[in-house]
Amino acid sequence: MTTPDDGRVVLYGRAGCHLCDEAREVLAAVVPDDVGWLEVDVDTDPDLQARYGEYVPVVTVDDVQVGFWRVDAERVRRALGHRA
Repeated sequence: MTTPDDGRVVLYGRAGCHLCDEAREVLAAVVPDDVGWLEVDVDTDPDLQARYGEYVPVVTVDDVQVGFWRVDAERVRRALGHRA
């Protein structure tokens, strides 16, 4: 899940979230190994919980939100500059 370029792709989620489970699968499938991705539990930080709490999972690429609730693989690929 994490590699030297941690932080370029971030999944904001929480435990027990079935949509977060689906988002993890999408990221595992589309984010290249040399980019990697990082997961942040919004419930560990009150600011993140206030910002993302109702929208998890939220995915950002280079600090730009590219999806929430249902994460679209093609949208993540485009944000990374890759073609499907």
